[in-house]
Amino acid sequence: MYVNSAYRNNSRSDFKDKTHALSVGSCGTYHLYTRPLLPTHRPRGRVDFQLLYIASGKAHFYFKGREEIVTAGHMVLYRPKEEQKYRYYGADQTEVYWVHFTGNNVTNILRKYGISDQMQVIYTGISMEYKKIFSQMIQELQLCQKDHEELLTLLLRQLLIMISRRISSRPKRRNSYLEEAVEEATRYFRENYDKTVSIEDYASSRGMSTSWFIRSFKEYTGFTPMQYILSIRISSAQNLLETTEYTVAEISDIIGYENPLYFSRLFKKQIGVSPSGFRERVRGGN
Repeated sequence: MYVNSAYRNNSRSDFKDKTHALSVGSCGTYHLYTRPLLPTHRPRGRVDFQLLYIASGKAHFYFKGREEIVTAGHMVLYRPKEEQKYRYYGADQTEVYWVHFTGNNVTNILRKYGISDQMQVIYTGISMEYKKIFSQMIQELQLCQKDHEELLTLLLRQLLIMISRRISSRPKRRNSYLEEAVEEATRYFRENYDKTVSIEDYASSRGMSTSWFIRSFKEYTGFTPMQYILSIRISSAQNLLETTEYTVAEISDIIGYENPLYFSRLFKKQIGVSPSGFRERVRGGN
């Protein structure tokens, strides 16, 4: 299991900040590979807010005693004192990012960005940009450089703006056919990401035009089929770099790239550090 997290003042205790409109208390990411179960249950909730982003796989949430399976491309928002109960299963290959935040004006800020008081599960689409923002927040809170608290707030606002834009651009009417087609495609891509995938051939085999499929896929996930496949490959590479002794060249071949130099450039562009640098960082305690 890959874990990377950071806490203000290195304290895991939640707190309420009444001196700032918005501030970040902690953030992190989990990616389950071999661990069978990662459960969380806070019967009385916390005093701060928590936003979780399901980047891949799925998670099992329990709202007022009822189970709801939340798939990749959604975020879940918990407000202060709300019961928090959810589970991640290794079989689902769940990858999740989270941030705890507080402040004296959080509710109004959320409303400003289109997140009403009733929203708990928010469809946001799948995007590497979300992961980049979360990763940058984690790094800022770990390094604690000058003005890091201000930058953390700006990064959180950037995330909220992206969510707001996604909420406003989402199709007003639900189209079950499109949702099923996109869900089938994402499942196929997850199972075949390490192979050469032709988007044209895939669309044709399902009786869809290539342009219509790409447009519909992006509308419902937030990015193109090839961008989605890239995100799966990079996440798999992160797992292999952390948990195996495969060389960078071997990992490149395993996830579907014949040219390791090309893979290294893609990895650094997406993650911000080379594959070897990433391995050194995660194995050296960040």
